[in-house]
Amino acid sequence: MHLLLPLCVLWLLPLAWTLEEDSPLDCVPRRSFPYHRDNAHLFHEEGVFNYSTMLLREDLDLLLLGAREAVYALDLKDISKKLASVKWEVTQQQKNECKNKGKDLETECKNYIRILHQTEDNRMYVCGTNAFDPECDYMSYANGKLTLEKKGEDGKGKCPFDPFHRYASIMVENNLYTATSINFLGSEPVLMRSSPISIRTEFKSSWLNEPNFVSMTQMPEGYMSEEGDDDKVYLFFSETAVECDCYNKMVVSRVARVCKGDLGGQRTLQKKWTSFLKARMDCPVLESQLPYIIQDTYRFCDPQQDWRDCLFYAIFTPQSDKSDLSAVCAYRVSDISRVFAEGKYKTPVPVETSFVKWVMYSGDVPVPRPGACIDNAARKANITKTLDLPDRTLQFIKDRPLMDQAIQPIGNKPLLVRRGARFTRIIVNQVQAADGEKYRVMFIGTEEGTMLKAVNYDGEMFIIEEVHLFQTPEPIKILTFSNLTGQIYAGSDYGAAQIPLATCGRSLSCMDCVLARDPYCGWDKDVRKCVFLSNSPRGLIQSVKKGDASLCPEAGPPFCFQIL
Repeated sequence: MHLLLPLCVLWLLPLAWTLEEDSPLDCVPRRSFPYHRDNAHLFHEEGVFNYSTMLLREDLDLLLLGAREAVYALDLKDISKKLASVKWEVTQQQKNECKNKGKDLETECKNYIRILHQTEDNRMYVCGTNAFDPECDYMSYANGKLTLEKKGEDGKGKCPFDPFHRYASIMVENNLYTATSINFLGSEPVLMRSSPISIRTEFKSSWLNEPNFVSMTQMPEGYMSEEGDDDKVYLFFSETAVECDCYNKMVVSRVARVCKGDLGGQRTLQKKWTSFLKARMDCPVLESQLPYIIQDTYRFCDPQQDWRDCLFYAIFTPQSDKSDLSAVCAYRVSDISRVFAEGKYKTPVPVETSFVKWVMYSGDVPVPRPGACIDNAARKANITKTLDLPDRTLQFIKDRPLMDQAIQPIGNKPLLVRRGARFTRIIVNQVQAADGEKYRVMFIGTEEGTMLKAVNYDGEMFIIEEVHLFQTPEPIKILTFSNLTGQIYAGSDYGAAQIPLATCGRSLSCMDCVLARDPYCGWDKDVRKCVFLSNSPRGLIQSVKKGDASLCPEAGPPFCFQIL
């Protein structure tokens, strides 16, 4: 392992971990499928690009697909079938104004659809960059037609100005939460809730410092809570670390959270979050001289378990071009929640050279605890809403939103580390195999337009296959999954693709089927086919953990597979 550069003391300990000798750094998929039109259902319309916003409307059997200057309603079962579409183009005047501001007429001065959420009245809320002048509108689908209501709501703070800036958004009970820049220059980043009361982060580097937003999700932590807690909204992003003793800028990964019921403070933090807290996220990877940077997350919750048992799967890539490794780390929601609820804070301390050093805060912590949601204990003290919080608590969190402790992944190491095309997106699906156990299958998009399918079997990471989805090797920009259809949907600049969770029929023999170790597939010896488990009434031959082909009736000598 290379010696670490003396850039930042705080990274020495997390990066001390090394991969075991048998860790599959150069793990290759068992099977690799080059692009073929039969790999997936594809959608692309001539002259339209950037298919990177999706909304599943399973109640309407639709996939709503946002692209550049267009929104499409596609058949959820076969997205190559366009059912309806609506254009949302910028005017010539808007193009000219955008060009006069120094932006590129052919790429930046367009309307890129960035926000697409369902509202409680079953309409859709949609926002676009609108030639660097963000705008939002409502959209409905009826009688086979998509219709924009043309209400022209201001999209500043909801939708990015720059179509190439990362952002995040989520709709919770008709309230839109967004993380983007609120100004044209991209210099005022915010985490904002637009309604019922507009509330945002402070414009301070200690809150958000040149962030790159990744994703956002809600956790129902208030549901049947014995403490009378509130639901949370979590934000994942990377930013320049203010706390790092570095000669150069150090980018780190973060998770932040706010309380759903936050109304801001009465005097201090007026119309600002009183519950904004953030912590560093580590995903320690071999040989990394700089921390790996978060690119996407997926919240996995077993519906039969408590929210504390939910997991966040996250993909990380290096911030240096010298490495070609990507990693997947998994985090327990309970571990993240505990750091925010019980952890120490960091505090800025001026030093002689006018440099601010961040250290662990060891003084008295005000009551109620800074950054905490309103709970039963606060209500007993007649604090029923954040407007009732004392200024001492609010000033504390205004100055110290950063936690001292970093969030560590399960096992203190990645689930998967792989060389090659960088990971871009991830989703996770759980399936019960023939052995009765449940396995979490990771579907990972890459910069080359491929999708990996991988499972962790008792600590061993096995890549079942890699499929090339698009003829042009474009990065996968979005991945989503429908429980109704059992299909995965991917979007890129070039188009959108739809593939099933498994293509068992590609295995033509029992041996090939079993050695694939795909938990979705098993060999049906009666019909002599590799079939989807849930589609067969009979017991199937399967060996996901060991790939034991001797179970097959016609098993012969060891099978040698080749990369197709």
